Amino acid sequence: MRNAPTRNAAMRIRFSACLILSLLGLAACSPGPDYVRPAVDAPAAFKEAGQWKVAGGGAAAVDEKWWTVFGDPQLDALEEQVVVNNQNLKAAEAQYRAARAALDSARSAFFPTAALNAAQSRGSGSGAAAGSAGGSGATSGATSYSLSASVSWEIDVWGRIRRGVESADAKLAASAADLAAARVSTQALLAQTYAQLRAAEAQIDLIGRTLTGYRRFLELTRSRQAVGVASPLDVAQAETQLASAEVQGIDAENQRAQLEHAIAVLVGRAPAAFAIAPGARLPAVPPSPALLPSTLLERRPDIAAAERRMAAANAQIGVAGAAYFPVLDIGGSVGYRNDALAGLLSAPNRFWSLGPALAMTLFDGGARSAAVAQAGAGYDQAVATYRQTVLTAFQEVEDNLSAARLLAQEGEAQARALAAARRSREIAENQYRAGIVSSLNVVTAQAAELSAEAAAINIDSRRLQAAVLLFKNAGGLWTPPPAP
Repeated sequence: MRNAPTRNAAMRIRFSACLILSLLGLAACSPGPDYVRPAVDAPAAFKEAGQWKVAGGGAAAVDEKWWTVFGDPQLDALEEQVVVNNQNLKAAEAQYRAARAALDSARSAFFPTAALNAAQSRGSGSGAAAGSAGGSGATSGATSYSLSASVSWEIDVWGRIRRGVESADAKLAASAADLAAARVSTQALLAQTYAQLRAAEAQIDLIGRTLTGYRRFLELTRSRQAVGVASPLDVAQAETQLASAEVQGIDAENQRAQLEHAIAVLVGRAPAAFAIAPGARLPAVPPSPALLPSTLLERRPDIAAAERRMAAANAQIGVAGAAYFPVLDIGGSVGYRNDALAGLLSAPNRFWSLGPALAMTLFDGGARSAAVAQAGAGYDQAVATYRQTVLTAFQEVEDNLSAARLLAQEGEAQARALAAARRSREIAENQYRAGIVSSLNVVTAQAAELSAEAAAINIDSRRLQAAVLLFKNAGGLWTPPPAP
């Protein structure tokens, strides 16, 4: 028959096991509201879409390398480099890894922690109190040694840990969307900068051709002055026009250099070690991507990030609310304790303990209610940020749809203006050679042609940038991950 201490120990173990199982049955409870995505009013179509094609409902995969639609091998090569070498993208990727580690840390709270402890301590006590025969009251020192292992496990009865993991998981998804948004933004910035660089080269080429014509006209005017047909004023006007065009050429060269430096930094290179060969033409303007407001909510990574931050903030309400409930911790330890190091591991020196512990805050001066209020306000802020992100996305698409449509019309009108300016310049030069008009008419016509062609190049550049921004507005044809 077992002795009483053994029976009592067995009963305590069974009681602890029953208590644990009972409390585990409550573990399905979770504090705080379950997350429901707030509704957002999305229009059926974009107002500025005009004649643009509307997206279909097919589920075919799309190519995320959206920049290839421009058909520029140099741009393709640069876009491949920016994803690998851009330092801002490396920082965003590191933030994603940190969020993933934070999720792993939150999940670790589901599991028990184990520790190994070894200690040596020295104390003193009264000889009489220790039961000494003499009872003299003199103190005596004693050294004790212990070696033990302990286990502690918080049972997530009220869902505090689950809500924390839910929040960390949503933050990880938000960080992944942030990384995608940073990638799309950087790729779009590179494409825009590249378009501006090619536009600057087109301006340089235009001014170079214009200078050739201006020099010929200056020589013609000087020759006419030499025979008394033209005046010194005519020569001065031609010289002024030539010098002004040279200034414009220098300014375009400076603009191109700065754009090349910006591209170097985007692809993670020092400007001194980077160069783009000149001579390529402006890429052709591609068709705009098919967009619907309803699909935009799923396609844009910045919207996805804002939505996941709402879910994380909602879970934090539960984490804060769990502080109102007691914390159940199951702890146990086993080891050896002895006054001498020799024989420490012998059976008589062994000890063990096992049992649950409850801890509950009774008064905290309103700290818990303040934490819940703070979490609720954080959720409200996340909801407002999400809705503002959606509205901003709608505005950006409308802006660039409008720009793409109206710039196409502007380009057609500017082409007609350029053709008229060329005819005017040709007529003025012919009439000047015939002595019908003065050099001022020629200078004016030449300046008008230069201005018209420069404006046409600028419109082409703006159309390209609007097309780039539309792909960015579409999330860079980003494919969202499966819904959790």
